Amino acid sequence: MLRRLPVPIPEPIPLRPEPDADAPLRPDDPELFIRRGFDQDPQLGCELLYRRYYANLCSHATRLVLSKEVAEDLVSEVFLAFWKARTFEHITTCYGAYLYRAVRNRAYNHLRYELARTRPLDLPDEAAFAQPETPETLLHFHDLSQRLDAEIAALPPQCRRAFLLHRYEGKRYADIADELQVSVKAVEHLVSRALSRLRAGLAGEWLVVVLLVRFFF
Repeated sequence: MLRRLPVPIPEPIPLRPEPDADAPLRPDDPELFIRRGFDQDPQLGCELLYRRYYANLCSHATRLVLSKEVAEDLVSEVFLAFWKARTFEHITTCYGAYLYRAVRNRAYNHLRYELARTRPLDLPDEAAFAQPETPETLLHFHDLSQRLDAEIAALPPQCRRAFLLHRYEGKRYADIADELQVSVKAVEHLVSRALSRLRAGLAGEWLVVVLLVRFFF
């Protein structure tokens, strides 16, 4: 009888470097190709922009909201608004820099909503998000992302598998159970155990608690 190989442990999605809005474009920069696409046909330009940035923007958003499904929805909303408002007509620098900023703002709005839902917790006032694009806030998110990666890496292997498959790959409990060859109840226990450990390890970081509390309510 063939022995099934162990399931590889997925890694958290790394943060991708985002375009610099102030940096001059090189002659071979894909942004120039995209800009020519917009000059030729706005729909073509948007399609090129989508192909260039969609996956990276989803990775970026996932690190902010801890949910692949939510991140994909936020990024799709940004692209839809970008097209409907014809925002491309007003961007004179870097499309990518604008999109990253727009996705972050959507993510912050999502966090505001989650914060309102979890008001019974001893959390800061919603005004903490009033100025999301300050250097201090961006640095805090970067440091928080690194801390979260470290806490996830410290989880027991099976808990880490279940958590990453569920939150970062968006898989259902039933699919994870089949992949890990355990019951659905076992997957629920693994994810719950992982979340409890993450909440304990990041207890001082109220923003992470806001995100993780959704699993329980």
